[in-house]
Amino acid sequence: MMMCSRLRPSLPRLLSQRFVGSAATRTLKQPELLSATLAFEDPSAFRVKSWGELIRALGVFRLCSFPLLVNNCGKLMSVTRTLLGRRGFSFLLRPTVYAQFVAGENESEISKSMEKISSLGLRPMLAVPIEEDLGESTGEKRYDDNMEAMLECVRMSHNNAWSKDPMMQLKITALLSPELCVKLTTLIKQKQYDLSLLVMAMDGEPITFPGLDKKEAAHFQYGLRRLNKIAEESVNKVRVLVDAEYTYMNPALSLVTMAMMKKFNKDGVWIWNTYQCYLKESRSLLLEALHLSKSEGFCLGVKLVRGAYMDKERKVAEEEGHVDPIHQSWEHTNESYNGSLNVMLEVISQKPECYRIIVATHNEESVRRAAKRMEELGIDKDGGSVCFGQLLGMCDHVSLTLAKEGYAVYKSVPYGSVDDTLPYLVRRAQENRTVLQGIRKERDLLRKELKQRLGLTLRRSS
Repeated sequence: MMMCSRLRPSLPRLLSQRFVGSAATRTLKQPELLSATLAFEDPSAFRVKSWGELIRALGVFRLCSFPLLVNNCGKLMSVTRTLLGRRGFSFLLRPTVYAQFVAGENESEISKSMEKISSLGLRPMLAVPIEEDLGESTGEKRYDDNMEAMLECVRMSHNNAWSKDPMMQLKITALLSPELCVKLTTLIKQKQYDLSLLVMAMDGEPITFPGLDKKEAAHFQYGLRRLNKIAEESVNKVRVLVDAEYTYMNPALSLVTMAMMKKFNKDGVWIWNTYQCYLKESRSLLLEALHLSKSEGFCLGVKLVRGAYMDKERKVAEEEGHVDPIHQSWEHTNESYNGSLNVMLEVISQKPECYRIIVATHNEESVRRAAKRMEELGIDKDGGSVCFGQLLGMCDHVSLTLAKEGYAVYKSVPYGSVDDTLPYLVRRAQENRTVLQGIRKERDLLRKELKQRLGLTLRRSS
């Protein structure tokens, strides 16, 4: 049985010193790094928005600033839907919250949104809003349907001229049950699966997976083949960014993602993994991924985020008597994010053909740090190895400013019907409540732009 190659090997001390203790990493603490020329204070970034878009954004952001509404948005939407009915509920949400954060339902609506994003110098990154948590498993037929939705996402991303280097997001729990991911996480903590074992299963070979019963092993193989089909369709066309989820299943998700990288990332970065820097273990996980990519001979793509499941992670840890996996303070999370960012920028400066990163953050300081460090290391703004990412409908003052300065900027773009995207929107709102409640600056810039337009209109009419 192929079992010995571990996904999380003990790292040589030299590797840790190389990436963590380098002079480049230490310079992060120096204040001059914050003097990058990027400024996110100009309301003119919103001049490209229509009157309706400005007013809608202000209204939605105002609602999002109330913790009571954000914390209970799921219940409120459920009650509203019951009172108004499906059609009335859709009529209410479509021009407001849905239009702010979702691209559309059909390809025609999506294309219009994507063309608008592209015209602003931004790149759309389509996201199929399908995911599952424990107790939500839906069976092989549903997972097959989800696979078809992912393949359609690959097709749309590739066939339309929205971006010269298209990307899409994928959640593994849309294709593989969370229950199996949790069991795999338990098993691989005891003894890791060899990545080659998973690659063989992706290729259709019948594999016996240690610790899984016959039914679980069959489901695992079905899931791996679904992922394999998506990867085969996307290689040399669309870069697939695999999202991280909860800590009780993330090791299994990373195992599967690394196996996909081993098979498909030999000559380029087509499959990416996500690292959540609010986790205490995030730096060690990133270093181990770098080590594994070298030992297994594949290219590594990294989506770097702070994280969005803090409340549930802490609640689960408390209920199960585990150590809180989240950094204790915002400052520690920032240090974790900026340190991991610098690790990746340094290796990219040495081998840009083998490593890529998307700096997925709404934090202006981290964006400035990334831009400054890129300049110091001689990394091209739009060379492909480094790009930035923000959510559709949020942080436009950062996205538009970056694009104006020549950086590659992606907007994460969910799409689908109101019914399909509602659970996604509710989860994102609750997971990003601190972001939603802290968008005062963006609201202020929107108000300034609105006032300037009103003043200009009044002067013209007088």
